[in-house]
Amino acid sequence: MFSKKVGKTIYAKPSNKGKEDMVKKLKKEETEATKDLRDRTGEAEAGAISGDWGEKVSNTTGKEEEPMVKLQEAESRAAENYDKYVRAVAELDNYKKRAIREKADAIRYGNENLLRDILPLLDNTERALEHACNSDDFDAFKKGLKLLQDQFLVCLQKHGVEQIEAVGKDFDPHIHEAMLQVESGEHEESKVVDEFERGYLLNGRLLRPAKVSVCGRSKTEDQQDCEKDN
Repeated sequence: MFSKKVGKTIYAKPSNKGKEDMVKKLKKEETEATKDLRDRTGEAEAGAISGDWGEKVSNTTGKEEEPMVKLQEAESRAAENYDKYVRAVAELDNYKKRAIREKADAIRYGNENLLRDILPLLDNTERALEHACNSDDFDAFKKGLKLLQDQFLVCLQKHGVEQIEAVGKDFDPHIHEAMLQVESGEHEESKVVDEFERGYLLNGRLLRPAKVSVCGRSKTEDQQDCEKDN
């Protein structure tokens, strides 16, 4: 190795050995850079492959889980509907039992209000009998009986019972029961002459017909009609 002085600047001329060392160094650096690039490229490709595989696995898992979710939802709805059905059946059964019990109570205690109103009349009847046994005043006894009758009629009217008017009315087979047919100069034909037993209506419906006698055509009227026809 030698140096050549040109002016004030001195250049050193490299030897062959120096050149070889420099070439080796450059090749080594190039090899390391290439290796590093390959390593980085491999990592990138591996990451991409791993991402794609993970996405595929995720999609596959999602597709497999979707029917299971729907099945669980259907089972939940079925259980809820069955619970509602069981409750409805139980409520219906309780309603039937309650309706049967209420109907039986209505039949058994349906006359409770009527009987409660009749009891005071029974008390008054006992007082009237006691008074009649200790008194000879027949007029007072009659007045007491009349008072009891009025109280009893008021009680019946309170519960929808009313008397049927019969005497002097036209005979109505819907509310009257003819017991006799009589001749009467004071009544027209088919008029009620007398009443043997009172009839009653319950809220407008026949409770008992009135037993009555009815005025019929007299024999004299029949003879007069026959003479007119002849």
